[in-house]
Amino acid sequence: MFEKNTDELFNKLKKDPDIEKFLADNQNEFTKPLNEYLGCLLEQKHFTKKDLYKKLCCEPSHVYHIFKGEKKPSRKFLLAMARVMQLNLEETQYLLRYGGYGILYPRNTWDAVIISAIEQNLSVADTDELLNNLNEEPILNQKLAVNG
Repeated sequence: MFEKNTDELFNKLKKDPDIEKFLADNQNEFTKPLNEYLGCLLEQKHFTKKDLYKKLCCEPSHVYHIFKGEKKPSRKFLLAMARVMQLNLEETQYLLRYGGYGILYPRNTWDAVIISAIEQNLSVADTDELLNNLNEEPILNQKLAVNG
């Protein structure tokens, strides 16, 4: 996704007293708004918004509002989108950061199940079945999975 890792950027930032130069030199290394990042993911994964809302079994307007930047999806909804697009763990972690949420944490039981589902490339339905079997909350248990 990025050319430089976070440590490289951090070290350059600490060494370069000229913040304007740093920002200009590293323009492509900064995060985008969530809706722009989602658009890039759709393109990379050869998905459409229609594919997403159909596979997520949600109202088309929910997805369109998210892609316009008008609504903030919940963490669980972002994770469901990640499963639909078959994102790997690194891509999913980036998606959560872009969405303003904490990354998946293996010391959290629910998160550990999601990490396992990602590594097994499970669908949303299969992930929810796994969560249910382990007495954990499903990903899509909310009628409206957006905030704001």
